[in-house]
Amino acid sequence: MFSSLKSLVLASLATSALATTYSLTDNHVGKDFLSTFTHQAIADPTHGRVNYVDQATALAQNLTFASGNTLIMRADSRTTLSASGPGRNSVRIRSVKTYTTHAVVFDIRHMPQGCATWPAAWETLESNWPNSGEVDITGTSTSLNCDANVNGNTGCGVQAPTTNSYGPSFNSNGGGWYAMERTSTFIKVWFWPRNSGSVPSGVKNGGSSVDTANWGTPTAFFPNTNCDINSHFGPNNIIINLTLCGDWAGIPSLYNGAGCPGDCVSYVNNNPSAFANAYWDIAAVRVYQ
Repeated sequence: MFSSLKSLVLASLATSALATTYSLTDNHVGKDFLSTFTHQAIADPTHGRVNYVDQATALAQNLTFASGNTLIMRADSRTTLSASGPGRNSVRIRSVKTYTTHAVVFDIRHMPQGCATWPAAWETLESNWPNSGEVDITGTSTSLNCDANVNGNTGCGVQAPTTNSYGPSFNSNGGGWYAMERTSTFIKVWFWPRNSGSVPSGVKNGGSSVDTANWGTPTAFFPNTNCDINSHFGPNNIIINLTLCGDWAGIPSLYNGAGCPGDCVSYVNNNPSAFANAYWDIAAVRVYQ
């Protein structure tokens, strides 16, 4: 999760950390997601107005669709909800494998957009959260303090410098690539818009290896200058989800500040068609080790 102030500080340090070459170990594309990720039918840990469904339900209701080089994950956009009933059906998937030192590339064509939506692609180990760490590759935050115990789990981070890195602008541009590199001495995050001329060839073409030395200045760079990464990060799963409202998107100052009407939960309950664009379209998630 990212803030612009830290972006300026950390970008200046980016050249001080050594990059390395990684080989492709997991190429998640299309129907592969149905076996290499699990649908988590759990209560939303961020208290959103969603009902996460299992894989069979997601496929039956067309909330998940996988074919060719396409994975679609969406929220229900047909049902008006009872205020006393469960939230809007949605999807949350978690990788079967966990990862430590690695680079990961998310090739995303479309991410959920609209009032109340809170999409996220991230890594953590839920059974030992927050002690095994968390990296949010897409998302938003407002704090510079990384300690989840003192800042209401907002984390610390950097805001991407381009307006087409998130939401409607991202989608109208055909999406792009997010990437993250994690080692024992630093964590970096990059973003390249779909039409950027600076996308590294290994990222753009899904090559069998990548050299992060060729990826340019990252959007976010967290060195272990004052924090031992190995003692704060363990093996992490990759998680991709869509929640609605909740601990961040449901904050009135943020929800209404974005020009959204009424209160967040009522909006989710009563406006199913508003979530027609609340979907992920993911071409691939590639992990390099």
